Amino acid sequence: MDRIRIRGGNRLKGEIPISGAKNSALKLMAASLLTDEPVTLTNMPRLADIGAMTDLLMQFGVNMNVRRGAGLGQSDTMRLHAARIESAFAPYDIVRKMRASFQVLGPLLARHGEAKVSLPGGCAIGARPVDFHLKGFEAMGATIELADGYVLASAKGGLKGTTFEFPFASVGATENLMTGAVLARGRTVLKNCAREPETQDLGRCLIAMGAKIEGLGTSEIIIDGVDRLSGIEYPVMPDRIETGTYIIATAIAGGDVELIGAQASSNGALIGLLEKIGTEVKQTNRGLSVHRNGVRPTAMDVKTDVFPAFPTDLQAQYMALMCVANGTSHIRETVFENRFMHVPELARMGAKIHVDGDVATVTGVETLKGAPVMATDLRASVSLVLAGLVAEGETIVNRVYHLDRGFERLEEKLSGVGAEIERQQA
Repeated sequence: MDRIRIRGGNRLKGEIPISGAKNSALKLMAASLLTDEPVTLTNMPRLADIGAMTDLLMQFGVNMNVRRGAGLGQSDTMRLHAARIESAFAPYDIVRKMRASFQVLGPLLARHGEAKVSLPGGCAIGARPVDFHLKGFEAMGATIELADGYVLASAKGGLKGTTFEFPFASVGATENLMTGAVLARGRTVLKNCAREPETQDLGRCLIAMGAKIEGLGTSEIIIDGVDRLSGIEYPVMPDRIETGTYIIATAIAGGDVELIGAQASSNGALIGLLEKIGTEVKQTNRGLSVHRNGVRPTAMDVKTDVFPAFPTDLQAQYMALMCVANGTSHIRETVFENRFMHVPELARMGAKIHVDGDVATVTGVETLKGAPVMATDLRASVSLVLAGLVAEGETIVNRVYHLDRGFERLEEKLSGVGAEIERQQA
């Protein structure tokens, strides 16, 4: 099993290309099931989760073709053609690898009229139930049964428009019901919707395919069903979590880095916060430039919440930064329970963190110490890499398969701006 070795202390300088957003690309891939015409996605990231979704779609009979980018910063192009759906069975062995696999339920119900989809897996960061998805589809006329860990869903006469309000703004449920509603009969009104940029990206792609959707980026989305959707060529948006991770990497190590292709608009909460604590982030004609001098960052509290608030997927990375900040900060996690699993590993490196319920109190130290640590989930694993960038001595991050699910060529991108980091075979 691979591991990553980091020797800390180097300032970062240079350029890092930002890949396409994993959390958008996976949903766009699932949306290809909605049409019998080819869908071509550009700016595709090369990740383990993309491979898992590819395996799942091929299970349904989708013809897949990928043109690989030549080098670092050269993205892949993927052509998906679901001329006919040969199977609507999403097996446990594939779906357990990542939660986003469950997003095929809406497209399969909308176009095929039935589906058998395993309950999802992914990172062990909380229960994350799919109740809202299922209740929404029942409101649209689907019959839902749960049996042996599978969702058995049927809408033989087609889905029909409805009004449905989410108990809270669930990204996955918003996206799943939106993809189901685009081919439903009549009007669907979804209330208390997720407003995340990736949800908007999916909506824009569906509109380009011929869907009638209003209200993207607001809490109420209105969808008028159409008879069919067309094929499309569509670019995946830049990954805001990867962008935020490299912004924090520069903030923690110090230096000057330009993030090529990055967008400020999708990272407003993070950028606003970091500018207050001593990191300068500016828009350029190619992306974002990030600068921090040698002064320790100032400790500052943060609370995670749904977009446009501070994202839960950057909480672990921000905690790594606060571990070396001047002062004490409080980090409150309101989105997922169980998402402080990186705390014991950061403590192995000398971090001073106390967890009480959903709040982590972090007292910054002047220096972290390199140590062998274990990745527990996707975002936690990269926080350990960031801590290693500034720690004295050598840090070994084990179980990095978590990283490969969401960060494309991480060690190459960081070594390209001066970090001493390499992948090793354990």
